[in-house]
Amino acid sequence: MPSVNKRLVTILTIAAALLLIPFIAMQLTAQVNWSSFDFLVMGFLLLATGLLLELVFRKIRKKTHRYLFFAVILVTFLLIWAELGVGIFGTPFAGN
Repeated sequence: MPSVNKRLVTILTIAAALLLIPFIAMQLTAQVNWSSFDFLVMGFLLLATGLLLELVFRKIRKKTHRYLFFAVILVTFLLIWAELGVGIFGTPFAGN
């Protein structure tokens, strides 16, 4: 199997494994209450982040630039995740 396909399978596996955490938590406690839309949005966010990191890994050759792009993508992911979860910026997309 080519390494590109292995990395794609790894990205998909990690996204699915991360989505299993709230799914299992929903079975164990009533404090976690995700709708199917929540899973869809988070799945899209995880896949988009993973695929963007893969794109940067393939296209950017200089290590310092690659690390900078990785940091920007990860910080953007974390900010969007926090906004959707608790509304740190107070946009209408906030989760509370």
